[in-house]
Amino acid sequence: MEDEFGREYAAVLLRDLVLTELDDLTGGQALEQGVDPREVWLAICRAQNVPEERWLGLNKKPKDKHAE
Repeated sequence: MEDEFGREYAAVLLRDLVLTELDDLTGGQALEQGVDPREVWLAICRAQNVPEERWLGLNKKPKDKHAE
């Protein structure tokens, strides 16, 4: 969520955004009740109109073990 929304706004969304498709729970409440985090993420994506191509997150390069 931080990659998509930034740290502060991600925290606000998780705490305050009511997700109708998850029985009107916030993301935080849904996680506390054992809802799969992926389900919560996808519900937030749909509610916030995140383009589908970003639903899987940002493409990140694997860490180079030789660079350490």
